[in-house]
Amino acid sequence: MHKTSITHLTNEHNDWLRALGFYKDELNILTERLQEIASKNNGNNIGPVIEHYENQFEIQLSNLSRLVHAINKNLEDIGVEVKDDTAGYVDTVLMEQHYKLKDRVVTEEKTINELRHTFNRFAAEWM
Repeated sequence: MHKTSITHLTNEHNDWLRALGFYKDELNILTERLQEIASKNNGNNIGPVIEHYENQFEIQLSNLSRLVHAINKNLEDIGVEVKDDTAGYVDTVLMEQHYKLKDRVVTEEKTINELRHTFNRFAAEWM
């Protein structure tokens, strides 16, 4: 059975959590910019676009929250596994969960980056 060091996994989890925290902060900043754009352009017909970005930011914040919860759960499961295995390694079942989480983190980063870029193009036009 292949095992991976707990240190490697926890470092990667912590990197993910920091990155997701950064994206959460960034989405909050983008939301503030969106509110500024909405207040300055309330006579224009950009209401549907404003609503679109509001919804997208809320969806991504919710996705981040669920992903952070899943990462913390995986860390908890790893902690239990390590207590049972004094060598400090994790088995393949938890590694599979880890790899799925990694895919989710990468996908979420890509989604938020694409959203940020499209929003910034919109914001440049309306600020």
